[in-house]
Amino acid sequence: MSIVAPFLAFLLAGAFAAYHRIRLAYWAAITASLLVACWLLGANHTATIVAAVLVALVAVPLLIPGIRKPLLTAPLLKFFRKVLPPLSQTERIALETGSVGFEGQLFTGDPDWKQLLDQPRPLLTAEEQAFLDGPVEELCRMTNDWEITHVHADLPPELWAFIKKNRFFGMIIPKEYGGLGFSALAHHKVIQKIASISSVVSSTVGVPNSLGPGELLNHYGTQEQKEYYLPRLAVGEEVPCFGLTGPFAGSDATSIPDYGIVCKGEWNGANVLGLKLTFDKRYITLAPVATLIGLAFRMYDPDGLIGDTRDIGITLALLPRDTDGVEIGRRHFPLNSPFQNGPIHGKEVFIPLSQLIGGVEKAGLGWNMLNECLAVGRSITLPSTGSGGAKAGAVITGAYARIRKQFGLSVGRFEGVEEALARIGGKAYMISALSQATAAAVDRGDVPSVPSAIAKYHCTEMGREVSRDVMDVIGGK
Repeated sequence: MSIVAPFLAFLLAGAFAAYHRIRLAYWAAITASLLVACWLLGANHTATIVAAVLVALVAVPLLIPGIRKPLLTAPLLKFFRKVLPPLSQTERIALETGSVGFEGQLFTGDPDWKQLLDQPRPLLTAEEQAFLDGPVEELCRMTNDWEITHVHADLPPELWAFIKKNRFFGMIIPKEYGGLGFSALAHHKVIQKIASISSVVSSTVGVPNSLGPGELLNHYGTQEQKEYYLPRLAVGEEVPCFGLTGPFAGSDATSIPDYGIVCKGEWNGANVLGLKLTFDKRYITLAPVATLIGLAFRMYDPDGLIGDTRDIGITLALLPRDTDGVEIGRRHFPLNSPFQNGPIHGKEVFIPLSQLIGGVEKAGLGWNMLNECLAVGRSITLPSTGSGGAKAGAVITGAYARIRKQFGLSVGRFEGVEEALARIGGKAYMISALSQATAAAVDRGDVPSVPSAIAKYHCTEMGREVSRDVMDVIGGK
């Protein structure tokens, strides 16, 4: 036992320190104290010395920077630099854009829950509540998702007209430009409610209020662009879409092959300085019905017509649908869901520099602009859609489980079904809470890059799990 005691003290001190996350210096001091006690209490001296040497071999290199850096840190850093891909400029911008929020504290292991609980409760204004109780309620009553999916493969004309008339496309557009100027919370509530009736209608309303021409113009457009386009977008006179994704690129905008060359050309009968754009975009929501296309591309100025920089970088522009050379291809039908989605093509399509979002001053800043706006849209549209679908699933499945009977009992009383109902209800609550909290962060002035990514992933993933349980319960007839 006298031989085992020093090693037992070494292991127990290590386990205690690991469990309580004690600093290395404190662990070394505790272990040294235990070994001294073992020595004084008559433990085997050789075993105690061996245990002390083990402690020294761990503690000394890690605690002394002069030893740790050249022997451990530098070689490890060199190794990881070789095996890991370098951080691209796109990734660096994405990491540096926006704010972290309370979620960052979760990774410290010691979050300040009081800070979270002290945040003010988000509330709708009277105008926003009236919109939710009026036009949104009416839109839900008008929506027949079965007909949209199986008869029309589109929204019926009266639904399109109602959406445009009541400025559903202008929720994020300020009132001064004819929009509704709603808060992020109101935006969340509207999308959530519509999604509980039809995901096709919710995506149709959600996309123009997410990342796209409206959001980008509102933040970065020139005054002339805002005054011309925003009022038209608010009332649906212009239906927007945004082309970023292509056959070979999605989130990584630096890999997009689409490009624009600065040159002179003819626009509305005048010879002006502009761009010849060549692009191939796919999976663009609302593209088949869009009248105004936002486009991301890499901009080049080989002849130095606007400056000394040849590769200017990712840039954003606006293209009217009727621009010569713009081609919108056949609709995609992803999973046979009839929301409007399709490809956009163009070869040497000429536009003037005035069509760049924000003008020439914003040329090359497209990726920064996208990331700053993406965080806001991503915080609301997808989480809210997931929340609406999960809540609808909870209500419908709960009602079905009560009405459907087998062996003289409602199927909802069977333990296997009860487990599924519990998962559905719990996840619907979590999705709702998370999506509302993220929308509230936007209203507080945050640009929640990290929270929006967390919300987007977990809300859609939990929504998928809810859908699976709903199908298991209702499909098990």
